Amino acid sequence: MSRSVFDRAMASYKKPRIRDGAVRRFLSVVFLTLAGVLLLFFLAGMNSGDSNEEIDRSSEFSVNVTGLIKSIKLPKHNRLSKMLENKNQLPPRNMDLYPNLAKDRIIIVLYVHNRPQYLKLVVDSLSRVSGIDETLLIVSHDGYFEEMNKVVEGIRFCQVKQIFAPFSPHIFPDSFPGVSPNDCKDKDSAVEKHCEGTTDQYGNHRSPKIVSLKHHWWWMMNTVWDGLKETTGHTGDILFIEEDHFIFPNAYRNLKMLTELKPKKCPDCYAANLAPSNVKSRGENWDSLIAERMGNVGYTFNRTVWRKIHRKAKEFCFFDDYNWDITMWVTVYPSFGRPVYSIRGSRASAVHFGKCGLHQGQGENTACVDNGVVNIETEEIDKVVNIKPEWGVHVISNQDGYQAGFRGWGGWGDKRDHQLCLDFASMYHVRSKTF
Repeated sequence: MSRSVFDRAMASYKKPRIRDGAVRRFLSVVFLTLAGVLLLFFLAGMNSGDSNEEIDRSSEFSVNVTGLIKSIKLPKHNRLSKMLENKNQLPPRNMDLYPNLAKDRIIIVLYVHNRPQYLKLVVDSLSRVSGIDETLLIVSHDGYFEEMNKVVEGIRFCQVKQIFAPFSPHIFPDSFPGVSPNDCKDKDSAVEKHCEGTTDQYGNHRSPKIVSLKHHWWWMMNTVWDGLKETTGHTGDILFIEEDHFIFPNAYRNLKMLTELKPKKCPDCYAANLAPSNVKSRGENWDSLIAERMGNVGYTFNRTVWRKIHRKAKEFCFFDDYNWDITMWVTVYPSFGRPVYSIRGSRASAVHFGKCGLHQGQGENTACVDNGVVNIETEEIDKVVNIKPEWGVHVISNQDGYQAGFRGWGGWGDKRDHQLCLDFASMYHVRSKTF
């Protein structure tokens, strides 16, 4: 082949290759541009309301408290706490009796301590609740008490699952979070006594029985929303009640009505309540729905609200008050930036019957009820749905409460309690990434 023929052949070969390269560069530019546009749309969607809030809360949590997650170190298990951890993984009982739960069910969580007389009363009231058989009842125990356990094991009216706080002070008698041998007491000086502990704002050292109230509530919330296979996929609401709440037969059906009406009637409401925030009130008996601050008797909310609460773990865990509800009212809810309203009916579907403190009345002879019974009258109107969908909403905006600057009642000053509380907030997120 002559040189000129060879050159012509090479020239005819190179021209298409040059054109192909230009096309590829052009397509690369188009692809990158489209990718950038799609990314902008995605990021805009991430910031557009509650429907997209749930896209990736676990990664958002990691960003907010990265340093805390690295330092997580839950107390070392003892034999009992390890047994309780294993019990928490057991499936609900009575699944053979109630194999099909309602798809739109509101899960009920009953959190209890050690007042068996009270527990018997609330369980008896729950057995009469219309619709209870179509949902799951979760009973969260603050430690392990055999008589409390027996009461719950006797439930036959619905599916029931028990969970036990494995790091309750009640099951660590000789070490934190219970009483450690070297713990400071009362107003001891840690320097002079060479003891362990940091005081609250009033100079008092921790009391394990007192701090367990806040620890149990926070552990329970994190476990119910993020740590149980029965609830992690639940997209609806969850109702929370205590062992000294008497539940009327219409409570569940009323609550279903309230949660259905809430988006239309009170879109700014975070929750629904079975009772007024004033626990001494049975309601106004108006032909109206009521919107007021969230109460602590029969409060019900969904996962979107839980995520807002969860993102305030530091505020919750560092506020010097051993009461979970006061902590929420004073520091967590105000941090949301607008009033936290809850919708309810004008007649209570649950009442608080406790006469004494949470860790009193624990024996048969000292129970704070009258001869083992509670004198609460159930009328016919308390047995049926008594909420009308056509009712309007009366907003109670000015309610008595804690003033700005209130620093808490104390009892929650020990740094070990702060860290354990933070660890509860991150434990299931860490596990999901590690194991």
